[in-house]
Amino acid sequence: MRYNKLVRDKIPEIITRRGDRPVTQVLDANVYRQELRRKLQEEVTEFVESENAEELADILEVVYALAVDGGVSLSQLEEMRKQKRREKGGFDQRIFLAEIIPKQGASEFQKLPKP
Repeated sequence: MRYNKLVRDKIPEIITRRGDRPVTQVLDANVYRQELRRKLQEEVTEFVESENAEELADILEVVYALAVDGGVSLSQLEEMRKQKRREKGGFDQRIFLAEIIPKQGASEFQKLPKP
């Protein structure tokens, strides 16, 4: 059976213990980053479809790997998250932005919300 996807480090060992033989390769840096992005999409889709909290843990694992691969430590990532929360808030209030009505005379650039 073909999988062709990034898996957690212990998955080949688990497959071997159950009597099957995994065929694996170690990815170069560029392909690894591409596969991490693909894995993130996979895990997000699984969460959206199942709403299982374990999928959130998988998403975090992939996000942490992306951060480390990009040269950002987990403590730096957490500080970035906290800073954004201080500046822009979280999602606790369930606010849904339906529209922005621009002030009179605003240019097209000024109409765009800051990311």
